[in-house]
Amino acid sequence: MKVLIVGAGVIGVTSAWYLQRAGYEVTVVERQAEPALETSFANGGMVSWGYATPWAAPGVPLKALRWLFDADAPLVMRWRRDPAQWRFVAEMLRNCSADRYALNKSRLLRLGRYSHGALVELREALGLRYDEGTGGTLELFRYPAQLEGLDRELALLEDSGIPARLLTPDECLTVEPGLARVRDRLAGALSFPGDEIGDCRKFTEALAGHCRAAGVEFRYGVGVQAAHASGDSIERVDTDHGPLSADAYVIAAGSYAPSLLAPLGIRLPVFPVKGYSLTAPIVTSEAAPVSTMIDEARKVAITRLGDRLRVAGIAELAGYDLSLSEARYGVIERVARDWFPDAADLSRAEYWCGLRPMTPDGPPVVGPTGYGNLFLNNGHGTLGWTLSCGSARLLADIMSGREPDIDSEGLTLARYG
Repeated sequence: MKVLIVGAGVIGVTSAWYLQRAGYEVTVVERQAEPALETSFANGGMVSWGYATPWAAPGVPLKALRWLFDADAPLVMRWRRDPAQWRFVAEMLRNCSADRYALNKSRLLRLGRYSHGALVELREALGLRYDEGTGGTLELFRYPAQLEGLDRELALLEDSGIPARLLTPDECLTVEPGLARVRDRLAGALSFPGDEIGDCRKFTEALAGHCRAAGVEFRYGVGVQAAHASGDSIERVDTDHGPLSADAYVIAAGSYAPSLLAPLGIRLPVFPVKGYSLTAPIVTSEAAPVSTMIDEARKVAITRLGDRLRVAGIAELAGYDLSLSEARYGVIERVARDWFPDAADLSRAEYWCGLRPMTPDGPPVVGPTGYGNLFLNNGHGTLGWTLSCGSARLLADIMSGREPDIDSEGLTLARYG
């Protein structure tokens, strides 16, 4: 049975791997010249299955109002005459209640735990190397007020079986000695010792190589323009290199999936949220992090990838605009200097921005549509690297008619009615 996958980021490539393992004849089409050149190119590097958290959370509406007047805000709204943007914001605000947050977080944690196990299994089976590390995540708090109300969060993590612990500033230094230089800035931290790090692009490129060796065909430089249906099935997709057909189709096109699906009558509630990163060479190893930190106030991640420091953050709603903003880079540079002032040479930093495909509630959309041979693997937001292996494995089970290892409730398009 032939399956055509649209997109060769980490989601499309992991989907290709698990589908070929399930016995499918797989072709992947990608408009770029190589895999992982868009959202998977230079993300934060975190495999944060324990930290996985919806952006829609209690308190966010009030914070969003304050952020309107904060030049260093982690959320930036560029208001446009775009109904999709307004609808996304409205749906996100509706998911900021405590009950909705708990439900959405539980769904992310369920998929995140499963995905981490699948990643470890895949890494060991194939001998993949991608500047991986298993040092966990520290969520850093600058102010004592940020520690208030963590009891509910820790209880939710405990109920989900996620290892997490609140650390004092001195305990933080035992996990990350590089923070000793800024001990006075620490109010405490949440430790997620099960989290990992790694270069998503290196992983995706390595796995694509294994896919090719297993018989997967990659067609690069091929842009998909439209999908055509006949009754309740997709019969072909049109590309800038001519039509392509298969027995089944998987849309893993990230932020560009909604425009491809809309003519088919499918509303996928995914909106592009731009994120920024810089990657700089580490010049003082002992002053650099061992693993990854998240500045909770600024929502900026600082991750060690071998001999490089990756700093990533900002959620900017600006449609499909991929222009670089010096102001946004100023924010992540300041956060890097705040916590690890002597670690990296930021004058030699490489800058990047990409579009994260966000759903308004947080979990991705994996599985069937109203068309019998059309499937989705989309909407992973900031957690595509974290959730990639589990989402792809879940999708392969659903498409093959096998009972998945985890419950797909709340992870499919059906949750939107």
